[in-house]
Amino acid sequence: MGSRKFWGPLHYRRSLASRVILLTTIAVGVAVTGVAFAAYATVRMQSMESIDRSLHTRASQAAKPATLSALASQEVPTWALGAADVKLVFIDAASGPVAWTDPAAADQVGRTEYQVAVGQHTWSARSVMIRGVRYRAVAVPVQDGQALILSQSLQSTDRMLDRLGLVMLLFGLAGMISAGLAGWGVARNGLRPVRRLTTAVEGIARTERLDPIPVEGRDEIARLSTAFNAMLTSLSASQARQRQLVADAGHELRTPLTSLRTNLDLLAQADTSAKLSAESRKELLDDVRGQISEMTTLIGDLVELARDDPSAAPSVEPVELAAVVSQAVTRVRRRAGSVQFVVRTEPWWVTGDSAALERAITNLLDNAAKWSPEGGQVTVELSHGTVLVADQGLGISEEDLPHVFDRFYRSTESRGMPGSGLGLSIVKAVADRHGGTVRAGNAPDGGASFWFHVPGTMAPPEVLGRS
Repeated sequence: MGSRKFWGPLHYRRSLASRVILLTTIAVGVAVTGVAFAAYATVRMQSMESIDRSLHTRASQAAKPATLSALASQEVPTWALGAADVKLVFIDAASGPVAWTDPAAADQVGRTEYQVAVGQHTWSARSVMIRGVRYRAVAVPVQDGQALILSQSLQSTDRMLDRLGLVMLLFGLAGMISAGLAGWGVARNGLRPVRRLTTAVEGIARTERLDPIPVEGRDEIARLSTAFNAMLTSLSASQARQRQLVADAGHELRTPLTSLRTNLDLLAQADTSAKLSAESRKELLDDVRGQISEMTTLIGDLVELARDDPSAAPSVEPVELAAVVSQAVTRVRRRAGSVQFVVRTEPWWVTGDSAALERAITNLLDNAAKWSPEGGQVTVELSHGTVLVADQGLGISEEDLPHVFDRFYRSTESRGMPGSGLGLSIVKAVADRHGGTVRAGNAPDGGASFWFHVPGTMAPPEVLGRS
């Protein structure tokens, strides 16, 4: 746990480039070290096996009777056995060394050689020290209870192995340095798109300019840049909608605020001069109340429109759309005057926000009632999740039809009528929140028609769950 606590912060304090260099160097260093060690061990093993085979062959030849008799009389030169530095020892299991070419070699006879003499092993090979020099000693049996030991110096082999070890060490160091340089090059060139992306993102954060980032190639960095550009596009569109909403809201609020200020100034002057009649005073107060009501409606619509963001997740409450339509018709009928409502509904269940759905349908009904003539009729139908609201007014012109759901949009005919210009925008926002659609058109016999569709089922969710 302690090492993890130490290594974790240290690991993440390092830059990505330094981690790439470090890991590359370590990986190559481990690989080079392993290869060098394996090569050194292989060469050493092969050298010893070759020496052992050579000594065994020569010792077997020296164990012949003629050679043994010459050895006993000290008449066999060492060069005759294939090397200039060879030690010979003839041992007897009972009496020990019998004859030798060097007393120091006879002193190195051990248990292994006696085991060969008594027949426990066919032959043996081991390293011994003679006069401070390493020798390879091979023992072969001669006859029962006797053995011949042939020893050869390993000085040349040890020098060769030492040079090989030094070369391996130098090559390992060179490999690690090369790996570090290669890691630096990979980190510098491979992470260049990351640095470019980081610089671009930092520039966007500093200047707040949502310009797209250039995308090069088809690798992961390119995919990240593409995803970031998509996010920038979405953020730019969101900022544009926010600015437009603020600008439109400010424009719409300016008119009632100006009228309200003018009326309040007139009332203040009238109170000072006492020249305003009761009827005029009542008219001004009614106008003030109307402006306050219009501002209240506008602010409420703005809040509702902000809450009905299409990205917001709808609630998961089962809602009977027919009941929502009935409640909305009852509410609008109270303030619609002489307008008649013809309602036909069928069962339809949706999952969503009942209050938002009622607000959307109420806005459609208010819009139909506003445009209906005195004594006109508004048709309200609910069939397979689609709510049709049709009036008998003038209809929607072709030039206004594409813009009826835009925020604060008003046709030329509606600019003198009450309203915030947000009602139909709220309807579209609610439809988007619930995965539905809304569209506008004109009926064949005149008048405007709106189709508000929300996906759902004809049976309540409880019944579907049982089936």
